[in-house]
Amino acid sequence: MLTSDRARPRDEAVAVRAGRIAFVGSAEDAREWVGPHTEVIELSGRTLLPGFQDAHVHLASSGLGGLQCDLRAAAAPAAYGELIRAYAASHPDEEWIVGDGWGSDDFGGPMPTRQQLDAIVADRPVYLETRDAHTAWVNSLALERAGVTASTRDPEGGLIDRDDAGAPSGTLQESARRLVRAHLPEPSAADWQEAIRRAQAELHSYGVTACQEANLTPDLFEPYRAVAGRGELTIRLEGNLAWDSALETEQLEGLLDRRARGTVGRMRIRGAKLFQDGVAENFTAAMLEPYRDAAGAHTANAGLSMFAPERLARDVTLLDAHGFQVHVHALGDRAVREALDALEAAARANGRRDARHHLAHLQFVHPEDLPRFAALGVVANVTPLWAVLDGYVTDLTLPFVGERAAATMYPFASLARAGARLAVGSDWSVSSPDPLLQVAVAALRRMPDEPGAEPLLPAERLDVAAALEAATLGSAYVNHLDAETGSITVGKLADLVVLDRDLAGAGPAEIAEARVVLTLVEGETVYASPEGRPA
Repeated sequence: MLTSDRARPRDEAVAVRAGRIAFVGSAEDAREWVGPHTEVIELSGRTLLPGFQDAHVHLASSGLGGLQCDLRAAAAPAAYGELIRAYAASHPDEEWIVGDGWGSDDFGGPMPTRQQLDAIVADRPVYLETRDAHTAWVNSLALERAGVTASTRDPEGGLIDRDDAGAPSGTLQESARRLVRAHLPEPSAADWQEAIRRAQAELHSYGVTACQEANLTPDLFEPYRAVAGRGELTIRLEGNLAWDSALETEQLEGLLDRRARGTVGRMRIRGAKLFQDGVAENFTAAMLEPYRDAAGAHTANAGLSMFAPERLARDVTLLDAHGFQVHVHALGDRAVREALDALEAAARANGRRDARHHLAHLQFVHPEDLPRFAALGVVANVTPLWAVLDGYVTDLTLPFVGERAAATMYPFASLARAGARLAVGSDWSVSSPDPLLQVAVAALRRMPDEPGAEPLLPAERLDVAAALEAATLGSAYVNHLDAETGSITVGKLADLVVLDRDLAGAGPAEIAEARVVLTLVEGETVYASPEGRPA
């Protein structure tokens, strides 16, 4: 048993009573807790862990993706075409073909075009977002329905990719996606509720017992309340209300209202989510130094700050003053610095409190900003599965950023050495929600099934114990749940997971191969593997 409790990191047995951990100790002493009505689960070489927690997940939209045109199973243009064509044929009554899950690195350089999509589906408008939800691929009919032409200007915080003649080429970056998205049919409340239930079940199958919904937009609020109000929300959910860069401070009233009504069942709302930049692969991550072109020459583009620094400081200070936990998407080193500056301004204006503000993803962090996380009490919410030399990094990022930035990618160990608290957020459905895979990659800096692959900046590896703690107690901390969950400690809620093997002393590759056989929330089974729960 691995407890994530530094006072006793390993032990043999646990007893649960009334949904809480009543005993942790030796197997012999645990026999005193066995009575005539006690259910005894023998681990028999398996491992018991505290339930994993995901500090940044798009639960509802991940579930909805499974109900729409889901491209995650493919990894090449031809395979995408087959999935899109098959979905369109099997859904002849849908006015729009809507989906997500494609990867921009799978097209070998330039972004896909509307003509490529027209060749697959031409009789209906098509709107497909990337796995990272920063780019939309659309066909000609979708652009026509939305009135997007060569004369359409790029919206603030967004880019319309264009061909040599200046016409929209078929991909829309960041806020430019709204130009077409505004015309999509809205999912029904019933669709969203089913999506929430589906996604919750999938997270439980990975041993996840709590998460932060990273972007709880107004259309998701009532579906979440309905599921939670009926007692169907078995996962502990921290909701982050969306703070929209297209709106001004008048949106605060709506956030305060939803927060006041948002504690229902296992759902609580205390966070507000801001996007400060985009992503490096489409050159919208906000960088301190400009991007380079394909020949290595400096350009005039240093990415997008979705909020001007002065406005970001104003809005973050306002949210902090009203007791919100601020959650900022920040990949580029300039975005990270701007977010830290804003949080520092909030602390000066409002005073320090146990806010547990956090920055998510942190692809690039300037070394001078590393100690600021601990100094400001800001949590580093890292995304381990991105810290590998895959196509996004080798083809779409490293050739276009400077040497200093390239040497600071996903600095997990540097953040930890600087005293930052680490939490793990998968950003599902952008990447897998499997916390065991995330732990393995955090420790390897490569995919575990590629033993010959070069690791990405191996000095930034975490040891296995630190990675496991980040995925359990660290994420529980940023979820404001560490007093009740996150470790196997007497008095805490019995949110637990059983794995199919003994992980004591296991290396990262062995951890990645482990599978969940049982997930418990307050001692009640929310997932049991098809092989059955331990006897």
